[in-house]
Amino acid sequence: MKAPYQWKSDMAEMLQAFLQVKKMTGFKYEKQERELEHFDAYYYHSGYSGIRLTKPMLDSFIYIEYARQSTHYRKEMVMNNFACFLQEQGYPVYVPVIKSAPEKRCSHIPYIFTQKELQRFFIAIDSYPVTKYNNRNTIDPVLFRLLYGTGLRVSEALNLRVKDVNLEEGILTIRHAKNNKDRLVPVAQSLSDRMADLAAKTHQFSNESSYFFPNTVHNRIDQSTIYCRFRDYLLMADISHTAAGPRVHDLRHHFAVSCLKKWVLSGQELTNIMPYLAAYMGHSDFRGTQYYLRLTADLYPEIISRTEAEFGYIIPEGGYIHEG
Repeated sequence: MKAPYQWKSDMAEMLQAFLQVKKMTGFKYEKQERELEHFDAYYYHSGYSGIRLTKPMLDSFIYIEYARQSTHYRKEMVMNNFACFLQEQGYPVYVPVIKSAPEKRCSHIPYIFTQKELQRFFIAIDSYPVTKYNNRNTIDPVLFRLLYGTGLRVSEALNLRVKDVNLEEGILTIRHAKNNKDRLVPVAQSLSDRMADLAAKTHQFSNESSYFFPNTVHNRIDQSTIYCRFRDYLLMADISHTAAGPRVHDLRHHFAVSCLKKWVLSGQELTNIMPYLAAYMGHSDFRGTQYYLRLTADLYPEIISRTEAEFGYIIPEGGYIHEG
């Protein structure tokens, strides 16, 4: 077992206090902790004293020659947060600029299902031959409708615990999702009813920490298992699958595009309503939501053209941002 790191610099006490604050607020901060340990050693062996951060000091620590851009970015983020923490404690330190963030773009164009394809897809799930080797006949009709009807990430759905599903109010609590954010997701009554039926069949003797969508031994279902089942249903529904998709994640894309299409047709004020979509889907900023607006514009130009004069400035140009 690896021995605990021995903090040694004059900055050690503040570094440990910063780590404690981060972990108390729910962050794992494991990789970041190692970076802070490296900084403590760097600070000590470089002969620095007191509580101070300067630009030359941080540039020397962050921008190591031949290191990857992702390494520079990780160090920028950690030291930026730590510097802000020191400023809050009253120390006049230099705060490094975040300038190495990778531009997350990908060439993949999401697959947006037609209504007939979706109809065949869900018929395939509901009519899948009964098997005694797993519980897919019980789980999948609800799980895939949840992905389609809420735009949840697959991992978010599979991580749901019994305590996270409030069937009386029809609200899901998504915990520690992407960017370590929690959020509440309301669901339609029809979907809530299906989840209630599943709970009655599956969770009569479960505790609140049990996975809401368990496998046969009551553990979390692996995402690769869901992907394999998804491929089965595509084949049964006569929906071609290529290297370009469809993917399970495309159900999330479909949800967002359908929302935007519906709002445009109903004359909604997109500048007012897009923040709600961003919050509902758990986006950390509006780039992900703008990505869906661009996709909607590409798929339904005759719809977007109705409001282009009014909203054209919020439709981003260029390639697709990887939403993840």
